[in-house]
Formats: sequence, structure tokens, C-alpha cells
Amino acid sequence: MASSNQTKSTGKAPARPSPHVSDEIRKTTCYMCACRCGINVHMQDGKVKYIEGNKDHPVNKGVLCAKGSAGIMQHYAPSRLRAPMKRVGPRGSGQFEEISWDEAYTLAESWLRPLRENAPEKLAFFTGRDQSQSFTSLWAQAFGTPNYAAHGGFCSVNMAAAGIYTMGGAFWEFGQPDWDRTKMFMIFGVAEDHDSNPIKIGIGKLKARGARIVGVNPVRSGYNAVADDWVGITPGTDGLFIMALIHELLNAGRIDLNYLTRYTNAGFLVNCAEAGPNKGLFLRDDNGKAQVIDRVTGKLSGYDAKGVQPKLTGHHRHAGETYRPAFELLAEQYMSKDYAPDAVAERCGIPASRIKALAADLARVAFEEEIVIDQPWTDWKGEKHAQMIGRPVSFHAMRGISAHSNGFQTCRALHILQILLGSVEVPGGFRFKPPYPKPPEAHPKPHAGYKAGQPLDGPHLGYPMGPEHLLIDENGTPKRIDKAFSWENPFSAHGLMHMVISNAHAGVPYKIDTLFMYMANMAWNSSMNTSSVIDMLTDTDENGDYVIPHIIYSDAYSSETVAYADLILPDTTYLERHDCISLLDRPICEADAAADAIRWPVVEPDRNVKGFQSALCDLGARLGLPGFVNEDGSQKYADYADYIVSHERRKGVGPLAGFRGEDGTSEGRGAPNPKQLEKYIENGGFWASHLPEEAQFYKPWNQAYQDWAVKIGLFDAPAPYVFNLYLEPMRKMQLAAEGHGDRQPPEHLRARMIETMTPLPHWYAPFEQSQVAEEDYPLHALTQRPMHMYHSWGSQNAWLRQITGVNKLFIPGPLWDEHGFSEGDWAYVTSPHGRIKAPVARMDGVNGKTIWTWNAIGKKRGAWALSEDAQEATQGFLMNHLINELLPPKGDGLRWANSDPVTGQAAWFDLRVRIEKAPEGGPSEPALAAQESPVGTGPKNVSYGEDF
Repeated sequence: MASSNQTKSTGKAPARPSPHVSDEIRKTTCYMCACRCGINVHMQDGKVKYIEGNKDHPVNKGVLCAKGSAGIMQHYAPSRLRAPMKRVGPRGSGQFEEISWDEAYTLAESWLRPLRENAPEKLAFFTGRDQSQSFTSLWAQAFGTPNYAAHGGFCSVNMAAAGIYTMGGAFWEFGQPDWDRTKMFMIFGVAEDHDSNPIKIGIGKLKARGARIVGVNPVRSGYNAVADDWVGITPGTDGLFIMALIHELLNAGRIDLNYLTRYTNAGFLVNCAEAGPNKGLFLRDDNGKAQVIDRVTGKLSGYDAKGVQPKLTGHHRHAGETYRPAFELLAEQYMSKDYAPDAVAERCGIPASRIKALAADLARVAFEEEIVIDQPWTDWKGEKHAQMIGRPVSFHAMRGISAHSNGFQTCRALHILQILLGSVEVPGGFRFKPPYPKPPEAHPKPHAGYKAGQPLDGPHLGYPMGPEHLLIDENGTPKRIDKAFSWENPFSAHGLMHMVISNAHAGVPYKIDTLFMYMANMAWNSSMNTSSVIDMLTDTDENGDYVIPHIIYSDAYSSETVAYADLILPDTTYLERHDCISLLDRPICEADAAADAIRWPVVEPDRNVKGFQSALCDLGARLGLPGFVNEDGSQKYADYADYIVSHERRKGVGPLAGFRGEDGTSEGRGAPNPKQLEKYIENGGFWASHLPEEAQFYKPWNQAYQDWAVKIGLFDAPAPYVFNLYLEPMRKMQLAAEGHGDRQPPEHLRARMIETMTPLPHWYAPFEQSQVAEEDYPLHALTQRPMHMYHSWGSQNAWLRQITGVNKLFIPGPLWDEHGFSEGDWAYVTSPHGRIKAPVARMDGVNGKTIWTWNAIGKKRGAWALSEDAQEATQGFLMNHLINELLPPKGDGLRWANSDPVTGQAAWFDLRVRIEKAPEGGPSEPALAAQESPVGTGPKNVSYGEDF
């Protein structure tokens, strides 16, 4: 070390050697977003000192984003809850007193036991981004309530359901581009908060090889900013744009007919009668097998018969009715001039010439730059192939195209575009991640058969195949509080968490007694209409009692929603808990490997908190729930870690697929291994099993893949299938609306179902955009999350707050000039539902009819242990105050849901607004009253030292 004399003589501070970073590294899984990256947690003196990416991890390969690196600040956040609490002041006040876990369980049991014994449907149990839905759904099923789901209906159920129904998987967790081979990559509506590290790695590979990236998004940020081409589309018109691309490909004959013939239902014969109960349904034999016309023999045949080559054009007469191949109907629809680029250009905000050029580029890359791999493989019919042929164009999409009331059909259209190009499950295209692909038939059907004191009659969520699978009573009334799987939204595969509070408050379809939520910030940014939901949570009836009598909430932090609960079960941070990222749920798989992962307590909590799943094990035992108690009534699982290791969903298949069997050497299937978690920890927190080379492509039709999937427990038997260009279950819903069948929708829903539930995707204007006068509300308004924030909790993080402490309302240049805005100005934004005040900033990389902001930066005063004058509370804002879960009245006496009519997806990107200058300066509006903080206010500076 330099001497003091040296310091005086040079006038410089002495050099300091690098500090000792850690004395131990513990490997686990990040939870600063849903990417599930591997991390190395550096420990010093038993405390978390530093977090870096795990280079050996299959998801991120050492790459770590700002969120992941800032996980240390999440772990040490001053807003962490410290103990169970019960409310002592009015709801919303934030006034609580700490209690013991025994008292908390006793209070919860006093509310829950009478419900289970008498009216289990009076419990609504909904969870947010918990990544343990296979477990929480099991608990809810054992309790017997039909009212369970997670956050997907608010997030991206259109994407997931459209993908499953069309091709057995969708984007992100279901699959990924072939990053190493694709030559043209198009992204639609993708923000940067999801799956960010793998996408960044993938984009880096594309850039290094000179592949082309096209970003389709109203906002040019993140991935769209580094794309080679940016298509600044008008919100809600993505489906129209995609169908114009399909129009061009069909007109040019640039589609993969061999692929369509072999791997899709393009040849299925469709009843083309003018009317009747079979119109639009497939011709089937006596065993229910769909029929095609064999191109060689000209005769009818089952679609999956060996050697059959289905015709894609022509007709067949059967029982006095005419049948035509599904592909012919598809071509007829999309070759219509209604979908020509010239017809859609103005609405999409994209020149027709550009649409035509993009379609030509897709065709050129797909067919003139095809990839050939000399890898023999055998298909599901036993036919042998010498090569694997690839179409090197790939796509990725997320909620930007999903969160519209026409989002299901838009997502379907995008999948059909992929399929027409032959670019799914081939080299260079889109590849499924195990355990996908799985067609809709392979998924459970939804259940809502509840009886007092009994478990539910099956899984809550699933994929209906017709009206017979809807969860309605004999009067057509929905059986679930969120109205999932009803005539209003038949294919709501993820439920409708965003509708639970509104429906419960209205008592429609019935009242509930207890709302039980986990990690779902419904009093703030996880509701469509934040201010109204706050009113609903605090509303009282004529007796002065709360309309929703009891609210139990679990969170790790003092969020906005904590203040509105009656009982708080404090969760741990992600570094203090066990978690299971399971093949039964949402695993970390890659396209060429099945994989799963764990989190484990790299440190033990220093507060009186407990992992929520462990708390459910305790509550389940107290309530005597089946599967949570032994035969003698004792608690079955000591905690969530015990469940992860011991539970079997079916014989030999449990939450974790790795290191199974008593000796830990089995993969996928095997008896429970008491040392399984230790094996995962030794292996860096994950397990992976790679596919054989002959199984890596053509998964739905590849016999080697099907056999491998059975071997490791993904399936119990091979399950090959074909993609659904034409979706017959949608037609069955239309038939019911047309008056056919035993189950038919109410009169007021018939016309809407006929219009929107078409078996081939078509475009219709988003509901709010078509019902709101454009001259009154001329602008579209969007929110998206930045790469370095995720849901609510990022903007309480000491490091991430330094990156973005305030969100601005971004305004396109011409609109900025029109209103005379200057730097530092504020604006009022008004929708049919409300008004906000926000600071503004100019941005030229945005669609000219669109304003937007970052989501979840704004905070309610008093929440998250932030000071009441924190900039997030005084300058940050939410767009959610402008959105309603109901559409504006349209004069028919009904209030229609502001959601997709197929799935119930929240349509929070359909928002229409107007903007005007506001007086300078804050605070942002609405400036809601502050809530007290049950954990106090954090220190001005958070630093590693005595504070921790």
C-alpha cells in the first residue's frame, strides 16, 4: 500500500487492490424476470455480496441483464415484509399489526374451513408470476374451488391459446427461433422484459452472420431499435398486415405445398353446405377420423394412413353435401382483394409497396436459401426420409399483438403464415421446446365440478374442443367467478385474473367470501382500471361490511396491494426459498433439450417469513386437503422442498425430471430421490437432457422424438398430430351461435360469436377502437416494460431506480410540434374512462398515431418503503387509470367486456385517448392518498455494510 508520504508527494489517492469479492459461490436461478437465467451468487461472511451469470447454464450461458445483476438490491430491499400481519385500520390505510404464523394460519383457517365444508366456490384463489402453477393449481383443486388461475389472462393468453390450438405450441416458453441457422427474423409486438438474455444472445448471433432482423412494433425501442428494418405499425392492425403477407404469398404461389400436405389439416374435407348442423365441420369416418382425398387413388382415406397424399383442391360429394379441402377455403379467403396490400396499407400505416417487398423477401429466403441437413429420420407413418429440409425464416411475438380484442385471430394468422412457409420445426425456422409440442387434444379439459367438502372434479384450466366443454350450468350461467370457459370467452385457457375483483364486487355470476392472491399487484399495475379496483376493494355494503369480506394476500414486499388485504402471509425473496421450474409447468427447456431448474435458499431469511408454497403446505394440512395429509391426518409435506422431492404426479413422474431414482441416475422417469435437490445444487441448479440428432426437428411427426419423449416421461405414448390451419372447435362454437346443438349462447352473444369465432382467422377492428369516436379520441396509447424492469418490483430496486426513476409519456414528433410541447412540459391524457397527468418527452421512433410509456415505474405514495415524495410517486404514472375492463356503453343496455371474445385476454392495448397541454410541474395525477408503510421508509442510501 502506498505510504502517506507518497500520497502527499503525488497529490493522488493511493492505489487500492481489488476487494475480496467472495469466499463462496452458490449457483441458483434468477427471478428478476421470468427468463429463469442461471446465476452465481457470491457469498462473503454468509451474506450475498455479488451476482453474476452462470456460464454453464443452458438459458443464458453467463449473460446477465441489469435486472439480474441488481438482484442483490431486491434481496436487501427495505420494503421486504418481516412477519405475518393482520389489518387493524381501514382497507387501503396500510395499518397492520404483526402476528405469529400460528395466529395467521388460525385466522386463515377460520375463513377457509367453512367455505370448503359448505361452499368452496366462495374462495377465489389467483396467483401472479409465481412459476409454480402446477403446485398452486393442485392446492386449489384439493380445496375444491373452481376459481383458480394465474396471471396469463392479463398477459398473453391469446398468444398461448392461439399457438396451442394451431400448432401445439407458441412463442417464448413454448419454442424459439433456430438462432444458429435462421436468415430472416421477424419480431411482432415484442418488448424487452421477457426472455431478454436468450433473445439478446440470439440477436448477437444473427448480427454476426449478417442475417436480417425486421421489427414490427408501433414503438422503436430495444430489439426494434437494433433491427435492420423497423415497421412502425398502427396498434391493433398486426393481423391485417399478416394477412396481407399471406395474400401475397398465395398469389405468388410461394408456399410449401409438400409441408402443408404432410403435416397440416390442409387436406381435411370441410362441409360446405349453405346451412345445417354439419356446415363447416370435417368429414369423418365411423371412428371419427378426419377424411382426405388421396391424390393417387382419388378415393377417401383417413388423413394419417401410410402413403396417402391428400389433395388440397377439388370437391367431394357425400350424403348429398359438398366437401372441399380446408386449404382451398383458406386460399379463397386470403386471396380476396380485401387482404391485398393496397387495401390494408392505410389502416396499418405501412405503404403497400413495403408489404409486398417484405412478402417477397420472406419467400426468397424461405425457398431460395433453403437449408438441407443430411440427417435421416423416420416419420410417424413409418416413412423414411434421407434429409431434413429447412426454411430459414423465423418469427417471434409477444403481448404487443396479443393484448388486443382481436389478438387471438392475429396470433393464429401469424402461425398460419409460419406454416404456409413451412418454417415450423425445421432447420432455420421456429423450433418447439420440450415438453411442447402438444396439440389441444393432449391437454386436459377445464373443470368446475365442485361439491362441499370434496376436491374439484379435475384440473381448473384446459382447452375446450366444443360447447360441451364449457363451464356453465343448465341455465348457461358461468360456474367460475371470472366467467372463464363461458359463452363470453370460451377458450380462456389461462383464466381471467383481471376480471375477478370486478365480478366479485358486482356479485356476478355470484358473490365470494374470500379472495386469496399471491404476488398479483391487483391494486396497481396488474389491473386494467386501477382507480376503480381500489374503490371495489374498499367498498362496503348497506351494513358497512366490505363487499368482498376477506382478502388474504402473500407477497415478499410492501406493494400497493398489501394495504388492501386483511391478512398478509409474508413471502421470502427469491434467494431465500425453494422453487421448482418444472416440466409440469413452465420449464427452462431449449429446442434441443429438455431441462428444468430449481431455486434454493442460498441464504436463510433473517425475518419471520416463509415461502408461499411452504405456507400452502401448512394450510393444506390444517384444512385436511387431500394430497396434503397422510392417511392418519398428519401433514404430508413438511415444506415445498419436501413436496418437490416427494410428490409424484403419476408414477415415476414428479416436479423435477433430473436425477430421479433412488441412486439419482434416472432421467425423466424414476422413483423419488431423497437427495434430488442436492444433486441439482451440485449441477449448478439445473438438469438437461439433449435430444438425439435424428429427433431434433419435425418433432410432432418424428418417430425418434416421440419415442424419446415417452422415454423421459413427457408422454405416456407417442402422440403425433397435424397442425390446424382450419380450427374446427371454433366452427363448433359458431354452429351453437347459429342455433345448432344442445348448448347455445344467449341471444345477445350470438352475432358476436358468429363474427369473431371463425375457423380461419380474419381481421376485425379492436372493439374499443371501433366503438370510440376517432375525432374525440384520435390517439392510441400503449405501455410496455423496459428491459431493466419487470412488473412492479423493479422500480423499488436501489440500482434500477438509478436507471429509470421516472417514466415519461413519449410523443411522436409531429404530434409534439402540433401541441407546442417543450422539454419539461406536462400533459393531460384523457380516455373514455378517466384522465391522467404526466410528464412528456419527444420520441421520433414511434407510430405517428401512438403515445406510450414504460409500465410500472409509477408508484402509489407510501408503498414499497419509498418516501411519500419519491419521484416514482410524484412524477411516475400509470396508464392503467385510463383503461377499463368494460367497454364504453354503446346504447344496447349492456356493458361488454374489454377483452378478446375468444379467450378473455385483457385488451389493454386497445386504449384510445386524446392529449392536451397541462400546467407545468407535478405531481402526476391521479394523486391518490398515501398508504402507511408497515415496514417504514427505507434509508436514503442503500449500501453493503451494517445496514444488512
